[in-house]
Amino acid sequence: MNMKSLIPVGQDRSPGRPAANPFSALQQEIDRLFDGFTRGLPSFSSASYPLVPNMDVAGTDKEIEITADLPGLEEKDIQLNAADNLLTIRGEKKNQREEKDKDYHLVERTYGSFMRTVQLPAGVNLDSIKATIANGVLKVTVPKPAPAQSKKIDIKTAA
Repeated sequence: MNMKSLIPVGQDRSPGRPAANPFSALQQEIDRLFDGFTRGLPSFSSASYPLVPNMDVAGTDKEIEITADLPGLEEKDIQLNAADNLLTIRGEKKNQREEKDKDYHLVERTYGSFMRTVQLPAGVNLDSIKATIANGVLKVTVPKPAPAQSKKIDIKTAA
């Protein structure tokens, strides 16, 4: 039998016995307060917030390949910038749906901007970055920089 299954738990799934730390009750109350405050607010993870595109970053020995899912977007809707070892994908999604029937007229609009940033390795030649978009998938290819070279420097005694 598992010993944890024998310990009584309260409504918040914490042990029912008093805590040894005098601040633990305060910490639990603050946690409960913040949990209650954020309940019902939208989550901004990429799964629940459709304006944040899903991205994959993969690397080989010669290049870094970044793919971003941007369904419904075209080249004119996307900005791709590279500066200070950061690659930024920025865009705006506009979606409108209209239905007309004998008894109703429905119009739905969705507008929103998004931005995703990826850290690039130091020394990337920004002029060699290539990007293509096809079927709502943006593919960015970044050649990796040459590895830093080191050279031993001989030390001579001063005369």
